Amino acid sequence: MPSATPRTRIGMIVPSSNTCLEPQSYRILGDREDVTIHFTRIPVTRIALDDSSDRQFDPAVMRAAAQLLATADVDVIAWNGTSGSWLGADHDRELVRDIRDATGIPATTSTLAYMEAFKAFGTERIGLFTPYTEDVNQAIMASYERDGIKTVAHTCLGLSDNESFGRVTDDEMRPGSLELAAAAPDALIYLCTNLYGANIAAEIEGGTGVPVLDSVAVTLWHCLKLAGSPLLAPRWGRLLAD
Repeated sequence: MPSATPRTRIGMIVPSSNTCLEPQSYRILGDREDVTIHFTRIPVTRIALDDSSDRQFDPAVMRAAAQLLATADVDVIAWNGTSGSWLGADHDRELVRDIRDATGIPATTSTLAYMEAFKAFGTERIGLFTPYTEDVNQAIMASYERDGIKTVAHTCLGLSDNESFGRVTDDEMRPGSLELAAAAPDALIYLCTNLYGANIAAEIEGGTGVPVLDSVAVTLWHCLKLAGSPLLAPRWGRLLAD
């Protein structure tokens, strides 16, 4: 007999070499039983500004992945990757329209989740932390600027192998995080869904007073919001809490 209390089902399209977002998403949900997350992967191994990297984010591949998730009768579908932050938010807006047209299911992406968060919280000035290379950071900042978001300080770790992002430790993230917070942005952004930024969100917020928005947490927050479900606990970023 079906459960009398229906669960929210979230479908997520995952970069194949990402080892963070699946366990981290469930860690963020904690002991909640009202939400389940269902994943499908597409080939992504490298982040750079060249055609071979960009081809990893082919809309046709995304659409096929979304159609697989739709067979699980999910309530919302997310491309849980940040490629739109350098390809441009319009790229992701078109992708979301394509997914909705193909499946009839509400959709979002990590980039559009950030845009929704910036709008909801009045965020205009950010401190940007990524594991990426300098040129990727520059492209992200230019793209954000076009959407009215100014980067007041940024740091990058100089990595391009996507699998390596998930190996970055909390200790490696703290110094750059504190430097960014010292620039007094409206929020500190951990931009990469293969980065465990949410682990230190409460610590950085408590020590600096600067709100933290982590990619994995922000994407999950927007999925929950679209599905009409309760949001997150404050430890994962106080702005994202119920």
